[in-house]
Amino acid sequence: MKRFTERHSGRHSAGIVVLAAAMATTMSGCSLTGGGTDASSEVSSLKVMYYDERSFYDQFGTVYSALHPNVELTVVSNQNYSNKPVADPEAELQSFIERENPDVLMLSTDQLSKMAKDGKLLDLDPMIAEKDYHAETLIPGLLDYLKSFGDGKVYGLSPTFFSQALFYNKDLFAKYGIPLPQDKMTWEQLFELARRFPADGPKDKRVYGLGLGYGVDAYQLGSMIGTAQNLTMFNAATGQITADTPSWKRIFQTAIDGLKSGALYMEDPNNMSGTSTYEDFLLRDPFVAGKLAMRLDGTYLMDQINEGRSRLEDKSKVVQNWDLVTVPVDPQNPEGSVSMNVGQIFAVNAKSANADAAKEFVRYITGEEYARVTSKLHSNGFPVRTTYLKDEENHNFKAFYALKPNTPKPLQDYDNIPQAFYMRFSTLAQQELKNAYDGKQSVDAALAAVQTKGKLALMEEQAKDKAAGGAGAQGGEAGDAASSAEASAGAG
Repeated sequence: MKRFTERHSGRHSAGIVVLAAAMATTMSGCSLTGGGTDASSEVSSLKVMYYDERSFYDQFGTVYSALHPNVELTVVSNQNYSNKPVADPEAELQSFIERENPDVLMLSTDQLSKMAKDGKLLDLDPMIAEKDYHAETLIPGLLDYLKSFGDGKVYGLSPTFFSQALFYNKDLFAKYGIPLPQDKMTWEQLFELARRFPADGPKDKRVYGLGLGYGVDAYQLGSMIGTAQNLTMFNAATGQITADTPSWKRIFQTAIDGLKSGALYMEDPNNMSGTSTYEDFLLRDPFVAGKLAMRLDGTYLMDQINEGRSRLEDKSKVVQNWDLVTVPVDPQNPEGSVSMNVGQIFAVNAKSANADAAKEFVRYITGEEYARVTSKLHSNGFPVRTTYLKDEENHNFKAFYALKPNTPKPLQDYDNIPQAFYMRFSTLAQQELKNAYDGKQSVDAALAAVQTKGKLALMEEQAKDKAAGGAGAQGGEAGDAASSAEASAGAG
């Protein structure tokens, strides 16, 4: 997900504190079904694993403590181990958990999967099935996605998700008589729509069809399209390079044609001239300024639009009539999206002596009430409850969660590839595709070079990794594969 900033983190933290105080005052002596104030006077303790104590209380602890005054919270920082260079981070994590024994664990999807298989987490399905948990209001596909890391069971839940949608300016579409974008378009359809807008006039005055962010080149744009179609240029499980294929040729040709069309707007991060005032800064964004027809973005753009409306004296300078549809999809899998990801995943330690309190904490931060309290604070993503995914202007917020989350293939079996390979591969692929964009070679020739050079780079890094005792080498095959790659490179 892109550009989720902490620019207003102080404001958001203050907002949560005020909300928590108000809720504590209003609800004192009351009981909330499924996660409200504690009716008993019995004090329980709860140890939670998180980044650090301050960020935990900013995000969760202040609100939770206000409604659960009889729960004593202790935060154990996972930074104690994760910031130190270690040979085996996962072994270090398990050692940390054994030593600190937190009741609530914050885990990545890989950690969730491993610990679930090892029987170290409590099954949360019974809690989810309870009527007052209201699982039906969770975003579609969330539980299925989380079950994929637990052999069909849910061992961890997330209170938030991050996503993108396609923002579009209704007034510009009406002005030029162009049909509005639709949910589940392909990338080809998106580019075709963008090219229907005029591509003439000075850069600072003209209209653009589509905005893609900062400094996007042929390799980055093609990779974005390919990832959305669940393609990868290398197979981490087998150690093979898979760049020179008909699918990738079509995708990179589409990307190059789109970049050369003049319909795409790309911000130059090195050019910050003309932003002497805050108004200039806000209107520098062409979508906010009403000069861009479509843009892929997330909560950041909504915040910018709202900021422009509240801070600028002349409201007419800010886009007025906008809405949302889903991001482009893979035509072979139109229901899924790789641009949607869950936030922090919380699980309950199977060894917890306070399992009930731990489950109550997970229940609350993934429940309706927490979603209501935090629904206006976008700095940490959207709440996973659809009830509160809306705004006063009734924009199509469903576009953010209508597609089910997919794990992109390049992130699968990630540990099977030496880390140094990724940077080498990106650098060489970027250069070869730049040569294709500049007309120095064909897309076919560029991908053939990526295939040959990428294979050699992978085998070299695997051999280095194996010699150093790393896990990235593919067993005893690395040396043979490196020899084969060298022979291929020489023949090429």
